[in-house]
Amino acid sequence: MNAIIASTSTIHGSGYLEYLKPVLKEHFKYAKSILFIPYARPSGLTHDEYTAKAKEGLSFLKAEVKGIHTFEDPMQAIKSAEAIFVGGGNTFLLVKTLHDLKLMQVLREVILKSTPYLGTSAGSNICGPNMQTTNDMPIVLPASFETLGVIPFNINAHYIEEDPNSRHKGESRRTRIKEFQNLNRINVLGLKEGSWLEARGDKITLKGDLDAVWFEPLENPKVLKPETILEC
Repeated sequence: MNAIIASTSTIHGSGYLEYLKPVLKEHFKYAKSILFIPYARPSGLTHDEYTAKAKEGLSFLKAEVKGIHTFEDPMQAIKSAEAIFVGGGNTFLLVKTLHDLKLMQVLREVILKSTPYLGTSAGSNICGPNMQTTNDMPIVLPASFETLGVIPFNINAHYIEEDPNSRHKGESRRTRIKEFQNLNRINVLGLKEGSWLEARGDKITLKGDLDAVWFEPLENPKVLKPETILEC
């Protein structure tokens, strides 16, 4: 595997993909073209509008960026892609579209064969066994919640800790993840904005300047420092 699995595409005070530029220059250095999958459609962007945003964000590379929706055969587009980027947005919509077009399995296969992959937010949520630790609103119903399973644990992107000074009375992110684990024996990584996972072969390393939170069923959460190699 050769993947960058990022919590977000944009951090506060920075442009789209800007904080990842040094990483992506190395990650995509051999790619002359990048297949962009815009199915998550943040804020209801059209596929064309979202692809244009991805092109602008990756303009520092020499690679051509093409949206999968412009190909007559999207499955073949994935099979022949030099590199792939799945952008953020609504994970329910992304997963539904991938299942409806029967693309989940072929995307899994090319990632495991080390086609360079970039996922941000929803594009990272789909890397685990299922999408059930997303924060997104269920605006559509996918055929299945099962996702790529290229990493053996779920992601909770945009992870935040509870603010002790907040008057908000809703459940904390920790509470919601433990609710999930009461019924699902799947480990979960709370990945903060500005952090990412670097997956090279069988090695998965936490990158960025922030810690992350590791959740195991029936265990107390653990704080992981940057450069931690995750237990898989």
